[in-house]
Amino acid sequence: MPVVGFTEREILRGTLLTPGWYRIRIDSVGEASSKDGGSTNYPVESTIIKEADTGSEEFKGVPLDWNFNSKAITFSIGFLIAMGIDVVPNQRYELGNAVGKEVELFVNHREWQGRQVNNVPHQYRPLRENV
Repeated sequence: MPVVGFTEREILRGTLLTPGWYRIRIDSVGEASSKDGGSTNYPVESTIIKEADTGSEEFKGVPLDWNFNSKAITFSIGFLIAMGIDVVPNQRYELGNAVGKEVELFVNHREWQGRQVNNVPHQYRPLRENV
């Protein structure tokens, strides 16, 4: 019989978050061709630190992943601004420089294959130290 095991991160990956603002740490930013090869995906892996408005740590350690796509790369502007970067025309930005940094983002839900999953609707804001 096959024997399997799971890390805590793998088990937490399926946790459905309460919609709201979360402080997260960026763990990695990748780069890969889309399935059809017509664009480039930039997958972002992060970890929840706490709920940003209340400071609750109920979801601390839950992984949260999302993606930027080269066909809609302007969604990354708010992400860069939230990290304190002054985004200007004709300047290039390395998304990988976000690794290890923290930012706040909004999470809601969407339906995928008949079930509710976490969704990052590309709403970001700078860290607030008072929570």
